[in-house]
Amino acid sequence: MPRIIVALQNDFADWEPALLMAAARYYLDCEVLTASPDGRPVTSMGGLKVTPDMSFAEIDPAGSDALIIPGGYAWEKGKAFDFSELAKGFHAKGRVVGGICAAASALAATGVLDEVAHTGNSLASHSRYPGYRGAGRYIDRPQAVSDGGIVTAPGNSPVTFTAEVLKALGLWVPEAESEITAFSAEHR
Repeated sequence: MPRIIVALQNDFADWEPALLMAAARYYLDCEVLTASPDGRPVTSMGGLKVTPDMSFAEIDPAGSDALIIPGGYAWEKGKAFDFSELAKGFHAKGRVVGGICAAASALAATGVLDEVAHTGNSLASHSRYPGYRGAGRYIDRPQAVSDGGIVTAPGNSPVTFTAEVLKALGLWVPEAESEITAFSAEHR
């Protein structure tokens, strides 16, 4: 059973990982676990209170298939967790790493986007991070981008983010495609 870790922090954007979590758990029988910086409950931008399964320190890339980081207001507040070690650890083990919205820009800061095609809210938001060297591989589009096990998306694209994460995990089976396509019907 694939194991997906969703890394949450206070003020996370609750709509960004929701479809992925539900589709993976309910339709694809994945183990979906949540984590927070210290293992204590966190509250989303929408007021959703989540009691996580573990702390970030307890996350083991070797025993997991994907690390998913939703965006949120923590970056705007200057209180976001530094995901560098987690993202690099997952990437080094060949695991899927996904970042959406501000989390895609946080991945830019880690260096994992430097050699892969990627997107996000904007190139300018990635370029705020001094260590970012991937501007030549940035794709300015509203849909998620997947390359080399790294999935990125702007915050307005949770449906394509879900699809690309599932594809990267090898879970894009007919049932998944059918369910996710149904959620994107309004955009056709």
